[in-house]
Amino acid sequence: MGQTISTIGNQLSGLAFPVFAVTMLGINEWQIGILNAANTASFLLVGLTAGALVDRMRKRRVMLVADFVRFASTLSIPVLYFTGVIQIWHLFIAAAINGLATVFFDVSYQSYIPILVPKDKIASANSALETTSQISGLGGPAVVGLLLTIIKAPYVLIVDAVSFLASVFSLSVIRDREVPAPKHERQPLRREIAEGVKFVWSNKIIRAISFCTATTNLFGTAAMTLLPIVILRNQHLSTATFGLIESLAAVGGLLGAMSAAKLARRIGEGQLVAASSVIAGLVGFTPVLAAISSQAVAIAVLIVGTTLGAFTTLTYNITQVSARQRLCPERLLGRMNASIRFFVWGVMPIAALISGGLATAIGIVPVLWICAFGGLLGSCFVVFNPLARMRNLGNSEVAAE
Repeated sequence: MGQTISTIGNQLSGLAFPVFAVTMLGINEWQIGILNAANTASFLLVGLTAGALVDRMRKRRVMLVADFVRFASTLSIPVLYFTGVIQIWHLFIAAAINGLATVFFDVSYQSYIPILVPKDKIASANSALETTSQISGLGGPAVVGLLLTIIKAPYVLIVDAVSFLASVFSLSVIRDREVPAPKHERQPLRREIAEGVKFVWSNKIIRAISFCTATTNLFGTAAMTLLPIVILRNQHLSTATFGLIESLAAVGGLLGAMSAAKLARRIGEGQLVAASSVIAGLVGFTPVLAAISSQAVAIAVLIVGTTLGAFTTLTYNITQVSARQRLCPERLLGRMNASIRFFVWGVMPIAALISGGLATAIGIVPVLWICAFGGLLGSCFVVFNPLARMRNLGNSEVAAE
């Protein structure tokens, strides 16, 4: 329940923040690049350290603190707005604080599942959690889009803040068996960080997946940074339409979450990861096609593209995350997840800044074409790799070098 409520909060932030910035503060391409970069910069700046720290702490407690911090930082924006002092740099700071808390929440969350369930149930548990998450997203974005049409974005951000507070109360009732590692067993922080990075690099399966994910995230983030401007400013679509498109995409995500474990058993985990990455790469052409099409065609392209993209993203993520959790020793879970997040999410703030700068220099459409072809090339890391022919990615003997 806590993860589901946090997901709702992230959906609210994902729509309300850029809509507030574009429609009420009138930010340009470069500034929206900075906003997106601020939201993800912590994965690059403190991601590795966060993993080592999470391995030293109780993960549920870390998630509780992270959600409370996101509650406070999100609530600060409407407070500043209603007092008449809001500036664009306030959004940058709030996004950066949210991003920092999200690093600790996400690393703890992905490291928490193997503590709660046996290894042979991890894939089913991840599938069930993502199914619940996608169900929560079916109507959420559409409602947010409608709310943003009827009322101002600061009011929606208040709801967003409250959702994080609700997650705090939900997580507080969970009980687990986790016992942090004794202090006398700990090594210096730098050595523990290096141990996590070494594990990721030495595992052939995890390394290939990390390169694929990092490349697609690099070009995908660059494209998604510009999408609100394409939709709201260039195509003149309403925030309600924007939200409706996101809700329809959640249908694809729901189907992907429900199908991932079954598809993996039927066609094999490696084959599913490879196929999902290729389809997701083709879906990467959605933003540029939407930008150069008429309004009606753009809406259709966005609906089909985002729905199919959500489906393949969930089948890819559930399969590869479950494999990583099975392959990794419990004591390294936090550092393993943080090392991967550092690599695959650390490219996001860089991509956002480059995207905003390039779009200012050469225009939005050329940047979107570059992103589309670049994202498709990212699938090569898993397609032309032995894992694409493996039915079980959780074999530690095969994965190790």
